[in-house]
Amino acid sequence: MVLNDRVLGIAAILLALFLAFFGYDLEAQFSYEPVGPKAFPLLIALIIGLCGLRLVFTAGNPVEPNPKGANLRIALMVAYVAAYAFMFQWLGFIIATTLMTIFVARLFGSPWIKACIGGVVMGVFFFLLFDKGLDVVLPTGILGDLL
Repeated sequence: MVLNDRVLGIAAILLALFLAFFGYDLEAQFSYEPVGPKAFPLLIALIIGLCGLRLVFTAGNPVEPNPKGANLRIALMVAYVAAYAFMFQWLGFIIATTLMTIFVARLFGSPWIKACIGGVVMGVFFFLLFDKGLDVVLPTGILGDLL
């Protein structure tokens, strides 16, 4: 099979249908905002679906193969995101975000020292911004008693 923009467009339409199917039945146990929790996945599904339709009908250009090593980096990124999702509650936002940032920075070629500094700064900054500044409750994980 030759990969081109139309194949990506069909995949995007299938993803949009998947999001719409599972997002349509989302209901909150109590009403806390006017549109409810289903609005976001349905809006995202609409945008992805429209982009997919555009690719199906206006594109068709062949896609260049990935450069050497790119597929491994893509697979590692997917693994990092899955690990982040599973460790987020247990480790807490700060540690999980710090580790995720460090490993993603390393994927893009950052030196260890810059990756570590950036990871710690992002983890702490975004925790303070969301948890303390915007009152979005984030898990503290193993740092629970310190925060």
